[in-house]
Amino acid sequence: MRKATVIIEDASHPLHHHFSLLPSGRRYRVLLHVLFEHASGYALFAVKEVEEIGMLLPQVEESVLSLAKFNTIVSLAAFFPFKSAQAALENMNAISEGLVHADLKLFLETNLSRSGKKKPVLGVSDAKIGAALQEELGLSLQTGGVVAEILRGIRLHFHSLVKGLTALAASKAQLGLGHSYSRAKVKFNVNRADNMIIQSIALLDQLDKDINTFSMRVREWYGYHFPELIKIVPDNSTYCRLAQLIGNRKELSEESLESLEEVVMDGAKAQAILEASRQSMGMDISPIDLINIERFSSRVVSLAEYRLELQEYLRSKMGQVAPNLAALIGEVVGARLISHAGSLTNLAKYPASTVQILGAEKALFRALKTRGNTPKYGLIFHSTFIGRAAAKNKGRISRYLANKCTIASRIDCFSEVPTSVFGDKLREQVEERLSFYETGDMPRKNVDVMKEAVQEAGEAAAEIKRKLEKKEKKRKKKEKKLLELQENGTNGEAEHENGESEPVAKKKKRQSEVPPDEATEDNEAPETPAKKKKKRKSESAAEPEQTEEQTEETPAKKKKKRQEAVEGDAEQAPEAPPTSEKKKKKKKKEAEPE
Repeated sequence: MRKATVIIEDASHPLHHHFSLLPSGRRYRVLLHVLFEHASGYALFAVKEVEEIGMLLPQVEESVLSLAKFNTIVSLAAFFPFKSAQAALENMNAISEGLVHADLKLFLETNLSRSGKKKPVLGVSDAKIGAALQEELGLSLQTGGVVAEILRGIRLHFHSLVKGLTALAASKAQLGLGHSYSRAKVKFNVNRADNMIIQSIALLDQLDKDINTFSMRVREWYGYHFPELIKIVPDNSTYCRLAQLIGNRKELSEESLESLEEVVMDGAKAQAILEASRQSMGMDISPIDLINIERFSSRVVSLAEYRLELQEYLRSKMGQVAPNLAALIGEVVGARLISHAGSLTNLAKYPASTVQILGAEKALFRALKTRGNTPKYGLIFHSTFIGRAAAKNKGRISRYLANKCTIASRIDCFSEVPTSVFGDKLREQVEERLSFYETGDMPRKNVDVMKEAVQEAGEAAAEIKRKLEKKEKKRKKKEKKLLELQENGTNGEAEHENGESEPVAKKKKRQSEVPPDEATEDNEAPETPAKKKKKRKSESAAEPEQTEEQTEETPAKKKKKRQEAVEGDAEQAPEAPPTSEKKKKKKKKEAEPE
């Protein structure tokens, strides 16, 4: 008995146009293809058993788990392996950004036949890349539904569907590509400079909390011994320095008054501390307890010093990343805005109304829930402008300041050369608006201020570029000099190694050819006093018989003796050159006949 063929009659069904059947039940051709992106390459699968796909999804899910059943549904139409890991990374970056790579375009144009009345339908996993393919190639696309289930099965059985690919090789390709992709994302992260600011401001807030907690602990601990010091010195870091300096209050005297003045920076306070130490009602404390208090207070002092260094680092970093925002609202408040937004790019995307209440989200949602008054300001409340404004003008100035902060952040985000010119001009505008609310003086127009700012920014940018070019030239000159020195050093060492033995032999030959009289005259001129002393000693120790025998000896024997003499002289006086012994012997020859 012949089985009935399931035909989808519903025109709205996603698979209605993907196939057509003859009256006998045979198919014309496969019109549904599924694109699968793998770490090893692109794969194009043709959907064979359309009748099975046209059924309910739970049955398709069951068939996906079994490889034998899944093979009846899907077959591999084409496979394009990546040539290298770099090519795989480029294709992956293009897909993640929603772009059509040249390899993918060529692969689809080659393997998707467009002949016939009906265009082939391509199933893809991501709607973003699907839209790009539709725009680039003019294909009809399908995402989700049955395509998602088929892609799930392909992902599960991919190594079995592609010949020559094992599960181990597929997992290795995925792991390598995953590492490369993550490394590239971290390396070329556009927010990598913002991350330093975010971490710095978070650490600064944490240090403030920790220093405050630790200082209170030092106050409480040292207060048992010297309770009067808390009222005289209210500052935490100064109190910790004094606790470290004073130690036992009974040991304070007039001699320690100068050191107290250095810490407190006030002579009257130092005198008050000295008097309070003499009349203190605190308990006596053991030396070991004092040692622990001093060690803990030294830690708190070092933390306070590090906090100042970190604040200076944050100031310099904000000057590099967001100079206009820092000039307008301050380094700390600007860093808090960047941290709260996630990056400078995100902050630049926010409208002024969002920047105004950034940091006051809880108050905003509470006001919306209770239908109360919404907050007028968030993090920008910590700027000096809102504190200086009158109560009735705080909302106005916060709205105006948020507008200027948005402009400054956008300039910082998208300008090529960072300058603080626009930030200074925007700050002047806020100052003028603040004085306008107080006195009624009309501020300058925004167009005039921006014209001045653009002109000054152009000049400042040209100056910065000129300085950068000078620095680059200096750096290149230094690199050239270092390379030349390295090359000269290596060449000199090679020449020294090759020619070390040759000059000695040549000198010996020349000395043997030159008559003794001339050799002694030539050698006497450049002699130093140290060499003369050695010669005198050798003359007193030498015997006339040896000199007579040396004059009669052949040049070969002379060379041997000279070598022996050089070795002996090197053992006794290694700093003397090997030719000194020859000069001694020749001088002996000259002196003996006389």
